[in-house]
Amino acid sequence: MEVSWSRVLLDNISSFLSLSSMENLHSNPAHKYYTRGEDIAKVLKPVLENLIGSDAANSELLNNGFEELAQYVDELRDQFENWQSLSSRIFYVLRIESLASKFRESSLEVFQLLKHCEQHLPADFISPSFEDCIELVKLVGKEEVTHAIDLALIDQRAGVGPTSEDLVKIGESVGLRSNQEILIEGVVLENLKEEAELNENNTEAEYIEGLISLIRQMHDHLSNIKQSQLHCPVPCDFCCPLSLELMTDPVIVSSGQTYERVFIETWMDMGLMVCPKTRMALSHTTLTPNFIVKAFIANWCESNNVHPPDPLELIHSSHPFPLLVGSDDSLKSERALDASKCEELRQGLSRSTSAPGIVSEVVSKTNDASTSREGNETIWRLPSLRHFRHPGIVVPATIRETGSSSSIEGEVKKLMEDLKSPSLDTQTEATARVRILSRNSTDNRIVIARYGAIDSLVKLLYSTDEKIQADAVTCLLNLSINDNNKSLITDSGAIEPLIHVLKTGSEEAKENSAATLFSLSVIEENKTKIGEAGAIEPLVDLLGNGRLRGKKDAATALFNLSIHHDNKTKVIEAGAVRYLVELMDPGAGMVERVVVVLANLATVKEGKIAIGEEGGIPLLVEAVELGSARGKENASAALLQLCMHSPKFCNIVIREGAIPPLVALTKTGTARAKEKAQNLLKYFTAQKQGNQRRG
Repeated sequence: MEVSWSRVLLDNISSFLSLSSMENLHSNPAHKYYTRGEDIAKVLKPVLENLIGSDAANSELLNNGFEELAQYVDELRDQFENWQSLSSRIFYVLRIESLASKFRESSLEVFQLLKHCEQHLPADFISPSFEDCIELVKLVGKEEVTHAIDLALIDQRAGVGPTSEDLVKIGESVGLRSNQEILIEGVVLENLKEEAELNENNTEAEYIEGLISLIRQMHDHLSNIKQSQLHCPVPCDFCCPLSLELMTDPVIVSSGQTYERVFIETWMDMGLMVCPKTRMALSHTTLTPNFIVKAFIANWCESNNVHPPDPLELIHSSHPFPLLVGSDDSLKSERALDASKCEELRQGLSRSTSAPGIVSEVVSKTNDASTSREGNETIWRLPSLRHFRHPGIVVPATIRETGSSSSIEGEVKKLMEDLKSPSLDTQTEATARVRILSRNSTDNRIVIARYGAIDSLVKLLYSTDEKIQADAVTCLLNLSINDNNKSLITDSGAIEPLIHVLKTGSEEAKENSAATLFSLSVIEENKTKIGEAGAIEPLVDLLGNGRLRGKKDAATALFNLSIHHDNKTKVIEAGAVRYLVELMDPGAGMVERVVVVLANLATVKEGKIAIGEEGGIPLLVEAVELGSARGKENASAALLQLCMHSPKFCNIVIREGAIPPLVALTKTGTARAKEKAQNLLKYFTAQKQGNQRRG
């Protein structure tokens, strides 16, 4: 029995139209193409309903047209039903656009065939005017995103664009409206590029590289928009790459980048195990507090009378991530146009049995230029994605550095010569000036590193002049804020000279050396290098005997170094636990910094024993009860490790009154704190039941 393709097409159209009730349809990046397909489907449906059963429906020409059209409708439905938010929006929209264009053209061909077959239709066939149907289909918008992207890539290669208007238009067309969506797209495209390179598909890889560059420019444009909205320009190092807002709780991920805690947690909760900025795979989910950047920001805010936004309020707002385009208004206006147009179509088809009403105005016009390219079909077949899991401190400048980049470069060139001068006075002036230039300008840090200052500054760490040495180490600290400079500083052999300063320098030089070592240690391999080079003992000495600022810098550096397993034992053997327990006194203002180090050290046997022997348990219980949210979280994590290690420690924890604050923590703590508190309480119960059975 032959297939009735008119019946199949009608069924497919009904299935396609039923998608309008899908909950997430309006958030689909290709939603406007669904609306346009819906318009065409509503013109086709009444014609097909009247045609089924007639001899004309069995015409070979019409049957072939219906078959082709049925396949396009089914493919479109499948694409809309199976949209995944962590796939490439650009390629998804390009694929949808290609199918929508084929659906439109095939519909026109079918109506042309019906028009030519009109005289063969039954006399009682109730039909609209096929000429009017053709005009209605032609009026359905056919905006060419492919064409817009091609032009942008051509302009990009020619070095003349794209313009910000082009970027916004493309972003809106493919559903890249927020900073988060832009960053996710960059991650996905990077994976697709790797797949293309592995398959030696150079043309595809080159095309995707061009798209990645467009995405990068969208992010930069959005960052510029955000900066222009601020009353006071904010140093970009102080802003979270995800929220583009001043950070209040900056944390470091395994790639070495710093983010606002709640925003990077949200990112990882989506299953994105890749750094949004560098697109490197994240080797773990540990978030290291970046106390140095936090202090920079606090000092800058105080100097500029700026109050950073509450990240929790931002993350729970209707638009937690900055918007490239005003999506709500644009979507509403487009949907209003679509709804109005559909209503006209609906009313027109019901008004008359002879012809639907003709929409008098063209809703959207585009040039009819061909935009097809050979080989695009292979790009649309997306490979599976990787990196997705299943479910002291420098005070920022109060005086802004001004001047053109060329004048800064000229000054830096001169300073590079002065740093190498045999004259102490010249070296003193040069290091002081580099310190000022590198203090609060990302561009200056890049220029200073580019002209070779790092090697000269590293050599000056051995200077016998106290001021030159202190300024040199502070310059390196400032330069290390730039992520690319971290590797340059390490490669210049700076670790051992920094340790020299840590042992022999002035108080200020020691503090800034500790802070620099922390900054360098955010690169995973540097944790091993710094530990093996002998930095831990002088850091522990600074922790115990330095000024308060030095103690804070040392604690921060020791925490980051102790993330590396081999360094934990070195930190414990150097006597850090005794000093850390002493600094649990709330009067020192270091409880949160100290607790996070103790929680790290408590993961090894030697650390558990040392914390117990040094009297740390009562203070950890106190931190669970009275500490900050983050302090309570880390204190409960440390106590869980201690209790699971030793029944003796478990009994001490219970005797110290830990149960009431732990119960409270299960209700009010952070997600991790609740988990640790619940596990501790379960462990207490299990221990009690075990004791009763033994008794």
